[in-house]
Amino acid sequence: MSSRTALPLSRRRPAWAGRNYALLTAAAVITSLGSHGALTAAAFAVLEDGGSAGDVGLVAAARTLPLLVFLLIGGAVADRVPRHRVMVAANALNCVSQAAFAVLVLAGDPQLWQMMLLAALCGTGTAFFSPAAEGMLFASVPAEHANRAFALFRMAMNGAAIGGAALGGAMIAAFGAGWVLAVDAAAFAVAGLLRAALDVGRVANRAPSGGLLADLREGWTEFRTRPWLWGIVLQFSVVVAVVGAADAVYGPLVARERLGGPAPWGLALAFFGAGTIAGAVLMMVWKPRRLLLAGSLCVFPLALPSAGLAVPLPVWALCAVMFVSGAAIEVFGVNWMTALHQEIPEEKFSRVSAYDWLGSVSLLPLATAMAGPVESAFGRTTALWGCATLVVVATAAVLTVPDVRRLTRRPGPAKAGSAGVPATARAASRAAGARDAAD
Repeated sequence: MSSRTALPLSRRRPAWAGRNYALLTAAAVITSLGSHGALTAAAFAVLEDGGSAGDVGLVAAARTLPLLVFLLIGGAVADRVPRHRVMVAANALNCVSQAAFAVLVLAGDPQLWQMMLLAALCGTGTAFFSPAAEGMLFASVPAEHANRAFALFRMAMNGAAIGGAALGGAMIAAFGAGWVLAVDAAAFAVAGLLRAALDVGRVANRAPSGGLLADLREGWTEFRTRPWLWGIVLQFSVVVAVVGAADAVYGPLVARERLGGPAPWGLALAFFGAGTIAGAVLMMVWKPRRLLLAGSLCVFPLALPSAGLAVPLPVWALCAVMFVSGAAIEVFGVNWMTALHQEIPEEKFSRVSAYDWLGSVSLLPLATAMAGPVESAFGRTTALWGCATLVVVATAAVLTVPDVRRLTRRPGPAKAGSAGVPATARAASRAAGARDAAD
C-alpha cells in the first residue's frame, strides 16, 4: 500500500471539509442515487400493473402533497430538536415505505390506493427531512468556504442524480421495478446510519422556544422581513411551475411528435444534468461579489429550453440549450445557498428553508395540471412561448428589488437576533467590523 492510500480519510479531505460535511455529502449521494431510479420505478410499477397515465399522476401527486402540508411543520421541528435526529427518523420512514412498496410490487397485483399511500409516506419523510438537512449542511460549513463547499455538494448530488436515473432505468429493464424500489429502501437505510454518526458535540445549542406555533410565526417574520428572500421565492414559484410543466408535459410530447421519440428528449435532459455539473465546477472557483445579482441574471437562460421546444430546435441545438440552462441554474443555486448561509441566523435555518421550499413548489401541481387545458385552449407552441416569457418576466421583476441587486458577499455567518433588519442595512452596519470578522 502506498503512503498516499495509507493516509486517513480526514487527511485526504480539504481542510474545510469536516467530518460532518463529508458524512452529509456521502449520505446525500447515496440517497440521490437510489431516489432518482425509484421515481422512474414507481411510474413503471403503476404502468406494469395496468395503470394509466392518470394513475401515474395520482401516485406522483400523492408524493408531492405531503410536501405542501408538512414542510412548515418539518422546518419548525428541525429548529426545535437536534436536526440529525429528524433526518435519521425521516430516513427510517422513507426506508420502511419504499421497502413496503417494493414488497407490494414484487408480490404482484399492488392496488393503486396502496401505492398512493406509500408514496405519501415517502413524501412525508421528505417534508421533514429537507429543512433539517439544509440546516445541518449550513451548520457544517465554515463561512469563508461556503461557496466552494456548496458547489462541491451540489456537484456530487447532480452527478448522483444523473447516474441514479441511468442506473435505475437499466435495472428496471433487467430486474423489474420492484428491485429498484428495494435498492432505494436500502440506500435510505445506509444514509440513515451515516447521518446517525454525525458529530453534534460542536453544534451550538438553540435556546428553548415558545412552542411550535411561535416558532412558525418567528420563521414567517424572518422570511417576510427580507425582501430579497421572499422576492426570489415568489420568482421561483413561477419559474419552477412553468419549467416543470414544460419539462414534464410539453417536452415529451414535442419529442414524440417532432424530435424522433423519447431517446432525444432523454439525451437533452442528460445534457441539462451535465450542465449543472459544469456550473458547480465553475462555482468552485468563482465568487461573485454581488452574489444574488449574479445568480438572478443566470435564471434568464431557463427560458431557453421552452423557447427551443416551441421552435422546435433540432436535437443537437436543444442539447446545447439544455446544457447552458443547466450550468446557469447551478450558478444561481450555489449563490442562493451562500446567501442563505450568510444572512440567516443558524437557529432559524430550517424554518426559513421550509418557507423557501414551500413557496418554490407551491404552484407546480397547478401548473402541471393546467398544462393540458392551456395547450387545448391556445396551442402547444403558444403555451411554450408563454412559459419562456413568464421566466423572463418573473426574473426581470425580482431584479427590481434593491436588496437582490445590492446584497454583497461578506465574511462571517448571520448572527442570532438579526431578523427583521434588511440584508443591505446589516451589511453596512457591520462594515467597520468586517476586517476583525475575517481575522
